[in-house]
Amino acid sequence: MIAACLSLLLSLPGLCSPLAQDKLLTPKDVAGLRNVASTAISPDGERVAYTLSVPREPLVEEDGLPYSELHVIDLADNRDRTFVGGKANVSQVRFSPDGEHLFFVEKRSDDKFACLYRLSLDGGEAQRVAKLESAITAYSVSPSGERAAVIATEPESAKRKQSAEKGFKQEIYEEDFRLPRVYVVELEQLEIAPRMLDKVPGCPNQVIWSPVDDRLALALSPTPLIDDEMMKSRVHVVDALTGEGMTRYDNPGKLGQITWSPDGQRLAFVSAQDENDTAAGRILCVSTSVDAPGIVDLLPNFAGHVERLAWLDSSRLAYVAAEGVWSSLGVVDAARPGSEPKQVLGPGGVVVTDLAWASGGKLFSLLGSTPSHPPECFTLRIGDVAAQRRTRSNPILEGVRFALQEVVRFKSRDGKFELEGVLIRPLNEKPGQRYPLILNVHGGPEACQSNGWLTGYSNPGQVAAARGMAVLHLNYRGSTGRGVDFAKSSQGDAAGAEFDDLIDGIDHLVDSGLVDSAKVGVTGGSYGGYATAWLSTKHSERIAAGVMFVGISNKISKVGTTDIANEEFLVHSLKRPWDDWDHLLDRSPIFHAYKCKTPLLIMHGKDDPRVNPGQSRELYRHLKLHGQAPVRLVLYPGEGHGNRRSASRYDYNLRQLQWLEHYLKGAGSNMPPYELDYENTLSAQ
Repeated sequence: MIAACLSLLLSLPGLCSPLAQDKLLTPKDVAGLRNVASTAISPDGERVAYTLSVPREPLVEEDGLPYSELHVIDLADNRDRTFVGGKANVSQVRFSPDGEHLFFVEKRSDDKFACLYRLSLDGGEAQRVAKLESAITAYSVSPSGERAAVIATEPESAKRKQSAEKGFKQEIYEEDFRLPRVYVVELEQLEIAPRMLDKVPGCPNQVIWSPVDDRLALALSPTPLIDDEMMKSRVHVVDALTGEGMTRYDNPGKLGQITWSPDGQRLAFVSAQDENDTAAGRILCVSTSVDAPGIVDLLPNFAGHVERLAWLDSSRLAYVAAEGVWSSLGVVDAARPGSEPKQVLGPGGVVVTDLAWASGGKLFSLLGSTPSHPPECFTLRIGDVAAQRRTRSNPILEGVRFALQEVVRFKSRDGKFELEGVLIRPLNEKPGQRYPLILNVHGGPEACQSNGWLTGYSNPGQVAAARGMAVLHLNYRGSTGRGVDFAKSSQGDAAGAEFDDLIDGIDHLVDSGLVDSAKVGVTGGSYGGYATAWLSTKHSERIAAGVMFVGISNKISKVGTTDIANEEFLVHSLKRPWDDWDHLLDRSPIFHAYKCKTPLLIMHGKDDPRVNPGQSRELYRHLKLHGQAPVRLVLYPGEGHGNRRSASRYDYNLRQLQWLEHYLKGAGSNMPPYELDYENTLSAQ
């Protein structure tokens, strides 16, 4: 297994022999990494457009979110041109139906809100073609290119503005929101007021114009609350000009991407299998040409999770799916539900997360990563055995010496599953020597770690490996990528067998001779933060250091303070708190705080709606009162469920690595200083 993985890794772009590379990855390098965030391909297959996420340089540029540039590649000569660069915030890039223009959403300097722009591929300035009294959050252009359906919230009323100006700024929790609406706009004709489709019932969060006529496919939820959007969004089709003639298709649970077939006769969408399925990962399809269509699962019993779709023609549907620690690209026949899919790009190599299709060029554009680079743009023609990399966004990585990254598998203690994960081995590993381990736990738990790029501001990855530590990413039970049954296997048993899997992963590496059992650290965000808190309290004797991010500490109060309480009930706990208070208390890290002798660094966004920062404050206070282990709490003003701004990300990355290195490799006595030297701390090789 190790030999096979090593052979694969050495064949991937950017992974050369150690003799050819001498640079080690640092936190400062990570803070500057760019990545391709989305791709689109022209109908004739001659050009690929992509957005490039460019982080702001900490300590140099004004702090804020990453910039988002627009680039276009001419595939004939692989010429890459910057169409919108600099301090841009481009999103939702799409080619016009005739392939002569690009549409995108951006808030420019003279815009009050994000507007819709159109840019000629021949060059010139972008034209603002749609403007509303609130930000455009989604759009779809008609087949003629003359109109667009857009989603934007209702503008604030004059009465509300006047009241606010007089000091009445009270918030009525979960009641006083402004509703999102669907508007139809005449492109370029800004003097014509957008027409709101006020007969559309519910709150739209997706809009897709039929490729052949004036129909819209919509995802509608009863309210704009994230809980309703996640659990109650349903597929609808309405008349694009009036909003009438609604047909509803009851997808059975969580809803992902919706897409029309080229002839407008079918709708395909990524959906959960049922209301209790943890994630949208099935391909469901309906016929829009019959009065009482049935919803058909095109890949029943698929042992993976579908993420994105693209129609090749009116019957064949391409999909990208997570399959274990890999991805796959396949094609299924919508006219023959349940038929064997054709594999276009199998597991192994590039981990693909998004796709677009050009029927004229019979070509895919893909978004993919490998262990040696973050997501980049690739293309693939039907029949090719490998995707062609089109972008190289981080020249600095070409000279980096990477640690070996490999797939690990072992049996769970109850014998139910063969568990799978990705291990980054310590750089310059010496045979027979044991090393510190960082267990990096993904959130969700409806998520999975793939054997692609695994280093970021909250993921120590190759930076930790370069400093002599191993890093394990384990897809414990409840993870996606292995079908519905595996994803449901942790339901109703929070912190039970799912986190036993994590301990089994530690033991597997200790038994292999790689890991020093006295030097095991754990980190993770959200549900991974919950795992960090759990292992650092309930199983404190196993953990030498923990870094908890936006994590859960009290399963009872979490339900009363989160914005997804119904989602948690339906797809995770399967019971309400009052059904079993004692069980939830027992599965809360605060209940086991008296056992904690693990130094724990807790970090949280102060404006997190998903996991209230009170969860971190509770655990901090309990641990401080018991006084048996070092604990520090760091809060990030203006950040939510994960850090978005450059300074917050850089600070987090430095503190995480400083804490883990101090307790896993250093003296491990007093806490490291809370003040950081951002210019020099951990930036050197």
